[in-house]
Amino acid sequence: MTGPASGRGSGITTSATLGGNNGIGATEVVTTRRAPAATPPGRLPWRLRQVAGIIDETPRVKTLALDVPGWPGHRAGQHVDVRLTAEDGYQAQRSYSIASPPEEERVLLTVERLADGEVSPYLTGELQSGDQMELRGPIGGYFTWTAGQDGRLVLIAGGSGIVPLMAMLRHRARAGGEAPATLLYSSRSFTDIIYRSELDDLVAADPTLRVIHTLT
Repeated sequence: MTGPASGRGSGITTSATLGGNNGIGATEVVTTRRAPAATPPGRLPWRLRQVAGIIDETPRVKTLALDVPGWPGHRAGQHVDVRLTAEDGYQAQRSYSIASPPEEERVLLTVERLADGEVSPYLTGELQSGDQMELRGPIGGYFTWTAGQDGRLVLIAGGSGIVPLMAMLRHRARAGGEAPATLLYSSRSFTDIIYRSELDDLVAADPTLRVIHTLT
């Protein structure tokens, strides 16, 4: 789960990108290249989106595949807001990083179940394929990366902080990015490594990509 990302429109070339357990990233090198300005969340409408499939990533983490007709497109690193409404009218809203690359037709959201959470237990335990959920986005323009930007890509993540960085790696693979990339990824245990098989496949297919795992 992420907190709302910055809505600033500055483009970035990332020399080092940090992703913490909450999925929020920070960049260390900023260039003068500018990306299109992001739409402020208040101007984006809430829309019902249907769950097309659910993928078990780890015992605590699931990926939701959403059908998004009319989706305006997104950049790797952006996020969406999710809103749940109870029968009594109570609403809970959270922000989640987009895991899918811009080239993907569906929007993928990877959610870690938090024991004391209001939203994540429902998304990972009760939501089923065919259900609908309210979505608003994409949001965020500062913490993004586009294939073709100059310089080595260095990504650092812990736990579910891998989600926006995985969107970048997937985008890099789909777009045929040639810049060398390194991911340093910390997880609680081997079984807690999110996207473990896919990361192995990406490394096997790309000699310019290096993934380093640490278990803490």
